[in-house]
Amino acid sequence: MNKKYIIYGAIAFVVILLFVGGCSNYNGMVEKEQVVEQTWAEVQNQYQRRIDLIPNLVNTVKGYAAHENETLQDVIEARSKATSITIDPTNLDDTTLEQFQQAQGELSSALNRLMAISEAYPDLKANENFRDLQVQLEGTENRITTARGRYTEAVKDYNLKVRRFPGNIFAGLFGFDAKPQFKAEAGADQAPEVEF
Repeated sequence: MNKKYIIYGAIAFVVILLFVGGCSNYNGMVEKEQVVEQTWAEVQNQYQRRIDLIPNLVNTVKGYAAHENETLQDVIEARSKATSITIDPTNLDDTTLEQFQQAQGELSSALNRLMAISEAYPDLKANENFRDLQVQLEGTENRITTARGRYTEAVKDYNLKVRRFPGNIFAGLFGFDAKPQFKAEAGADQAPEVEF
């Protein structure tokens, strides 16, 4: 009879151990997933800040460089495209992140062309509103970089949690999938040419 109790006790111990381990792993994955979602929201918040600055910047440039309509139109279209792509952080995958990143890259490129216009218009370059908007845009770009870095770190922690053993078993059972990372834009590995 003692052997029966020992066997039942061992089985109960294993079941309790699996239950406690499963709860701990599940709760850890939920926590890390929430951090990923929070940091993604901050990324979107910073991109939204940039998008909100664009109409003021375009209107300021319009007053000084009215014949630069093509560049202004490119910025407006890129802004529209960037705002049309919204991503729910719970359904974030490589494809949607790539579309989002491409739209934001096009917007960055259009903004760079817009900022280059100021070199041809000394009055615009000297305009206080334009300078203020330029500083705000530069600060926003820095905030975007910081937010993307925090997101990358949160995704790394989360992906490690759902891929390591025994977490990968519980991740599979409870539907926790790896989250996508930002990827470098094409040509980012090559230094730009600078000519004087």
